[in-house]
Amino acid sequence: MKLISQLAKEANMTIGTIRFYEKSGLISGMTKKDVTSNKYVYYDDEVTEKLRFIKMAKAVGFTLAEIKQVIDAWYQKELTQASKMEVLDLKLQQIDTKIKELKLMKK
Repeated sequence: MKLISQLAKEANMTIGTIRFYEKSGLISGMTKKDVTSNKYVYYDDEVTEKLRFIKMAKAVGFTLAEIKQVIDAWYQKELTQASKMEVLDLKLQQIDTKIKELKLMKK
């Protein structure tokens, strides 16, 4: 379990970005029920894994809404590894199409 500052360093993201993803429902932390003196939020390794996926997915053009759909389906066991790869491949095809269109516009 790690605090947001540790998570930010590990994921190479700002605390603000992590809080935004949390407000967007992409990730969630937890509080310790036996500690009532503070409202610290703790994050587990699953959140780190999700942040890595978010970073990669954004880099290849996924919207946050698309990322949320994939994450929700994956962690609710509605999406197999093969299905996840299909979603990623489809997005890559869309990107390739966009690149071709942009090259045609450039000519």
